[in-house]
Amino acid sequence: MISSTQLREAMPYAKLDRIAAFVQPLNDACDEFEISTPARKAAFLSQIAHESGSLQYTLELASGDAYEGREDLGNRQPGDGRRFKGRGLIQVTGRANMAACGAALGLNLIEHPELLEVPVGASRSAGWFWKSRGLNRLADEDKFWSISKAINGGTNGLDDRIWHWLKARKVLGL
Repeated sequence: MISSTQLREAMPYAKLDRIAAFVQPLNDACDEFEISTPARKAAFLSQIAHESGSLQYTLELASGDAYEGREDLGNRQPGDGRRFKGRGLIQVTGRANMAACGAALGLNLIEHPELLEVPVGASRSAGWFWKSRGLNRLADEDKFWSISKAINGGTNGLDDRIWHWLKARKVLGL
């Protein structure tokens, strides 16, 4: 169980009201998706800290226009880029990912992608993404760079991710 104090120490830029809103949904997502060891939790927290701006954003700031027509994301219908821009703490993006996430979580994300903007949906979608991409195994093997690459396709924000990872590792006794 991650306490509010631990979450605050792992994400020192997070606002207290966001810590309060997310601590239980994050713990529930960790339980649901087997993010169950200190190494897994530290890697998970560091990635969501970066992706969400320390729990501040559950909706991608960019317009989504860059995703329009992206076949690799399943964006085949006009408006899909904006409609299915990143949501949740790990920014699930694209019609295909929304459909898969929704099926796994029992949510109709094609009709209601905004369900990933609230703490429970944002946390569960991050946990689903994490487990569905095999990131628990990578966390067990301390392959942090590989986790970052799986989440955003490259090294975008790697220094910030590592900074949060080191904070979370310390908080969780690693």
